[in-house]
Formats: sequence, structure tokens, C-alpha cells
Amino acid sequence: MDAATQDGAERAKRALEAAGIDHSVTRHGPVRSLAEAAAARGVEPGQIIKTMVVRRGAEDHLFVLVPGDRQISWPKLRDLLGVSRISMPDADAAREVTGYVRGTITPFGSLRQLPVIADKRISGTVSIGGGAHGVAATVAADDLVRVLDAQVADVTDANPG
Repeated sequence: MDAATQDGAERAKRALEAAGIDHSVTRHGPVRSLAEAAAARGVEPGQIIKTMVVRRGAEDHLFVLVPGDRQISWPKLRDLLGVSRISMPDADAAREVTGYVRGTITPFGSLRQLPVIADKRISGTVSIGGGAHGVAATVAADDLVRVLDAQVADVTDANPG
């Protein structure tokens, strides 16, 4: 792990510890698919939580937590936020806001505190990114929603295919 990657993992770990929730950190090698990631983490694909950075406006971002087997429903999210346009920032902008590269982003230890929206299907035990490739934290979904003060809503659709 290079220094920047190690820093991301350490920052996320410290933030998880500061949150005071039970969690376990899993470190695994490279994975090529959602199924491989789920197997490496000992969870089902729907229990993996993708942390998406969404841009609502200039310097106005938020996190959307999405089950691994689902995708953001842009119409549902726009309706919830009461906006006509939202987008995903490019990789550089997402890193500037969070301090993490795509594929490692987590609300824990983000450089900026952002509002969090969690899809209503997130429940039970879940695995969320740990700030570096191949690093994840397993937590109770209720704890995740509580410590992040997440708004819970229906903001996803099933993945096609």
C-alpha cells in the first residue's frame, strides 16, 4: 500500500473508532466484481454499501449510500432533494471533497462533512469502504445510519440485467 492509500485507510479507521460503533475491518486483495468483493468480505452483494458522491451545485455535495446490487435512481434522488439537476463529480473533484480516490470513498474520515442519504434497503450487517482499495468496515446498518445522521429514503433502482 502506498503512503496516500495507507493514509486513507488510517483516516477512515480513526473516524470509525471515534464514532464509537462496533465494527470490524477487513483487508483483502484486489477484486474484479461485486461478487468477489462480497465473498472476500463475507457478506452478500446487497450488503456491500457503495458510497457515491453527488454534486447538487457549486461546492454543494452529498453522500448517497447505495446497496451494492442497486444503482442510484436519479429521478427519485432529484425529487427527494427538490432539484432539477444533480450529477456525479469527476474523480478529481470527488477526491478533493473527500480525500479518497474512487473505489475507496467512505463518509468516515472524509475531508468534508457532507449530508448523507441512505437508501431505505440498507439493513442488517453491511460492509462499507474503508478508505483504501481492499479495505472495508463491517458495521450494523442501524449504527451506520445513526452515526452519519443519514436521511433514509427510497433513492435506488435494481441494477438492470
